[in-house]
Amino acid sequence: MLGPRRLPWVVLTAAVTCALAQHAPPWTEDCRKSTYPPSGPTYRGPVPWYTVNLDLPPYKRWQELMTHKAPMLKILVNSLKNVVNAFVPSGKVIEMVDQKLPELLGNFPGPFEEEMKGIAAVTDIPLGEIISFNIFYEFFTICTSVITEDKEGHLLHGRNMDFGVFLGWNVNNNTWVVTEELKPLTVNLDFQRNNKTVFKASSFAGYVGMLTGFKPGLFSLTLNERFSINGGYLGVLEWLLGKKDAMWIGFITRSVLENSTSYEEAKNILTKTKIMAPAYFILGGNQSGEGCVITRNRKESLDVYELDPKHGRWYVVQTNYDRWKNPFFLDDRRTPAKMCLNHTTQENVSIETLYDVLSTKPVLNKLTVFTTLIDVTKGRYETYLRDCPDPCIGW
Repeated sequence: MLGPRRLPWVVLTAAVTCALAQHAPPWTEDCRKSTYPPSGPTYRGPVPWYTVNLDLPPYKRWQELMTHKAPMLKILVNSLKNVVNAFVPSGKVIEMVDQKLPELLGNFPGPFEEEMKGIAAVTDIPLGEIISFNIFYEFFTICTSVITEDKEGHLLHGRNMDFGVFLGWNVNNNTWVVTEELKPLTVNLDFQRNNKTVFKASSFAGYVGMLTGFKPGLFSLTLNERFSINGGYLGVLEWLLGKKDAMWIGFITRSVLENSTSYEEAKNILTKTKIMAPAYFILGGNQSGEGCVITRNRKESLDVYELDPKHGRWYVVQTNYDRWKNPFFLDDRRTPAKMCLNHTTQENVSIETLYDVLSTKPVLNKLTVFTTLIDVTKGRYETYLRDCPDPCIGW
């Protein structure tokens, strides 16, 4: 009983500590201007590029990248172990992950199982821990995604990847431990076949699914977690019990980026495929009106909210709450994002001003690992590591 009884106290303590660490409000600020090109205290640095050769056997595709990033991944995995062991000090959970998880989960679809085995071999990290890292979406991701359309019908797609809530708060420098450890693992990936780009994405080294990416000239895709009682843990439980007709979240987005050939095809798959956890798929195309937020439960689509520039809807914003509901009062990133887009105006929306919106607190917050900017038509794809100096809310 120790773990479940301690959880509320740990979460509450982290929340209170985080809140006190921010000194005093405001946690929000006026819409930022002239933050692009990235510089100053909110810019941590660039994100390196690596090529993933899809012509190689899955077991070998990540060898070069993971040889470089193995030390950083080991640090992160150890931090996650420490969090788990704080709840269950006996070490039984980690023992089960190392020894039983690969067997319990059984075969993963497509190339993903072999890719994870290859990563485990290169990094010398137990396969069970690599698998755990690869199903983190189902539990811990918080994000903001935006698609805009200018007066000429040109689309832009931006996102802040926020990750690490309640996974260790560092009182010495007011940061989330796991959030900070993910930054050196952040990579841009150019997936190639026959020496030609199939798609590009931003991810964390060791994670074979994709949460942010685009197919040049065709479509862009980002993924935000959707909080629900019927959540990802139920999907994982069903998988463990042998019902394996649903797709893991990071795997379906990777599959769509790799195999879909149009905005409409991608939308159809993301709308209809059974998935492991509730989610928001934010999908952008290459023509006027091709931008939408697909609100999903595990088995079906609940809502497809699309751009409608003829009737004044020139952007869509998605955080982690259904658009027809109010966000949690401590986590309202939607309102400032919309306010700043309205302040920007459709006439002035650009890569530069979209970065301004994503740099405005609390859209930018202590959980923000990176910001990605995508221009599908021009083939432009940029990712930047972020910081959020105090005063800054923790999420």
